[in-house]
Amino acid sequence: MTQDTAPRHDKPHAEDELIIAKGVDEDVVEPGRRLFSGWKWWLFAGLAVAYTSFHLITLNLYPIETWTFRILHVCGALILGFGLYTGAQFVDETRRASPRWLDGVAALLLLPAGYALLQVFLMRQTMAAGAMRIEPVVETWHFGAPLLVATAGAILLSWCIRRTREILPLTELVLMVAAAAASSYLLLMFNSPMRAATGTAFAPIGISWAAIAGSLLILELTRRVAGLALVVISGVFIAYVFIGPWLPGFLGYPGLSLNRFFSQVYTDAGVLGPTTAVSSTYIILFIIFAAFLQASKVGDYFVNFAFAAAGRARGGPAKVSIFASGLMGMINGTSAGNVVSTGSLTIPLMKKVGYPARSAGAIEAAASTGGQIMPPIMGAGAFIMAEITGIPYTEIAIAAVIPAILYFASVYFMVDFEAARKGMRGMRKEEIPRFSALVKQVYLFAPIIILIVALFMGYSVIRAGTLATAAAAIVSWLSPHKMGPVAILRALQLGGTMSIQIIAVCACAGLIVGVIGLTGVGARFSSLLLGMAGVSQLLALFFAMLISILLGMGMPTTAAYAVAASVVAPGLIGIGIQPLVAHFFVFYFAVVSAITPPVALASYAAAGISGDNAMGTSVASFKIGLAAFIVPFMFFYSPAMLMEGSWLQILRVGVTATVGIVLLSATVQAWFFGPAGLWQRVVMFIGAMCMIYGGIYSDLAGAVIVILLIMIQRRGDNSGKPRVAAP
Repeated sequence: MTQDTAPRHDKPHAEDELIIAKGVDEDVVEPGRRLFSGWKWWLFAGLAVAYTSFHLITLNLYPIETWTFRILHVCGALILGFGLYTGAQFVDETRRASPRWLDGVAALLLLPAGYALLQVFLMRQTMAAGAMRIEPVVETWHFGAPLLVATAGAILLSWCIRRTREILPLTELVLMVAAAAASSYLLLMFNSPMRAATGTAFAPIGISWAAIAGSLLILELTRRVAGLALVVISGVFIAYVFIGPWLPGFLGYPGLSLNRFFSQVYTDAGVLGPTTAVSSTYIILFIIFAAFLQASKVGDYFVNFAFAAAGRARGGPAKVSIFASGLMGMINGTSAGNVVSTGSLTIPLMKKVGYPARSAGAIEAAASTGGQIMPPIMGAGAFIMAEITGIPYTEIAIAAVIPAILYFASVYFMVDFEAARKGMRGMRKEEIPRFSALVKQVYLFAPIIILIVALFMGYSVIRAGTLATAAAAIVSWLSPHKMGPVAILRALQLGGTMSIQIIAVCACAGLIVGVIGLTGVGARFSSLLLGMAGVSQLLALFFAMLISILLGMGMPTTAAYAVAASVVAPGLIGIGIQPLVAHFFVFYFAVVSAITPPVALASYAAAGISGDNAMGTSVASFKIGLAAFIVPFMFFYSPAMLMEGSWLQILRVGVTATVGIVLLSATVQAWFFGPAGLWQRVVMFIGAMCMIYGGIYSDLAGAVIVILLIMIQRRGDNSGKPRVAAP
């Protein structure tokens, strides 16, 4: 991302003073990602293009058996992921390369990995000759043992081998072969009569060995691309399978044997279940769509459009951050990814107009987090919601409209009132792109519009996403960034690379979902919530909120929602809450866990750009997104917020809740039409709660409070505090 600024002059429309967003669409290279050149670049670029092309062809033209498709989906991500992401830190000025003899050990590990893969082909020939199953001795000692030795050994060794970014250590090749061996065996067994034996005493022991190796590979790739948090939580859940029988109270359960658990966890009860079902269809399709938009430089246009629309308002760059993050949220479903894309430009500009580094980072983190609840794409979590609940995705997107408006309204007015209180200026006309010039390129919104129209015309999500992807390529021919064959291949490559993290996260979340389903801990948690609801439904909701946030800390939203939807949502449904309301409640808190201290991924990413303390930025972003912690409770008390009810109810609740959010923002920032004293802030908070609650009488009470506050503020009765005029 670059920022073109020149020395300031007073000449209007000086072209050299325009701040133009560039590089928003550039591929962000993560710290742990390798950068290849030569034949290695061509190899992995070709693999990524083949991977995304396989999904496009399978989803649209030639469908294949479901479990086969999902196994290939996970296997491809594992092979690409181990090739592109390192298991240890790269060599630099402070870190020396590891000893070369470790490569010799890795070469030795290739032997058992290759032997396990060879055995799968021999097993295929045996079953093709008429055998009903493979001898357990062969599966254990000629397949399972060498596979596990190679997998575990290569994972441990990869933590010790440090090389430069352009080198591919042999350990990664071992892990790729292990992934191919485990996946090949599962494909063989799940496409035979042995598939029906999973989860029983008759299940082939080889399924368990392949599942253990596959689970270890998924956990290791997740560690590389998403950090330790999700891996640790997954490890705790898997450990619970075997220590659960000795735990007291509602955590105890009869127990599962190793063979019974692992023969099921790599089926549609776990890894191949709802999370991978979504990542292999909707998520990867929309990642490809996002890659095509990036290739046609739509992200740059979105940010420039935001500058032109909001740059001149007080605290201009902060409001640009909100608009840009909302627009980018439609094509980038990750909070931290949004921060990196737009924050590199907006955070320095916020600091330039007077925002402290902490506030600048917090505003960007809070705004970027909202991209997860921004229709029509809403990040990956919404697709998982559609898969789990069976509610059509279009209904979920419609239900998200008012919550998204409330979230962004909250952040906007937090920013606006802070700018007014501190007397901050906006950007000068000469400093921002001309709106009239950008309007001429409004056709770049066409792919988004086509996506929305296709969804509401009744097309499937897959067909609508494919049409929108094709539209992105076609529309690019009207812009300076035309997509020819090379650019299309580059977009397919970018889509394959971008998809690795979310696929690994979804597969890892599938392990947790499998544990929850197979051990019954989700049902016991539901019983606990039901008992709390007998005392107070509000107490049950508050407890569900804490669990959802706790499960989401340090985890990507997709995994956070998938886990919380398995643990918390069934309990909420059990106490009488509608499925849509229950899942939105959980989803909202899974999203805002990205700005909830102490582990707030979006805030940490913003702190890295602003240069401020990560924990301080987390607390500040929590304050800015405060409304997001209140609104989900209103889903229960006022379902009209999720478009449940008559249009008159929905309109009333939408308007009054927005006014309530404005009052809440004013309470936090101690500013309404002017400075607000302590007693006014208390009254504003009461009015905000009345308006957000959604009842007719509470709305009337809130309206009276709003009118009184406006009259008092307009009179200048502000507890003697001096009024600061905004420019």
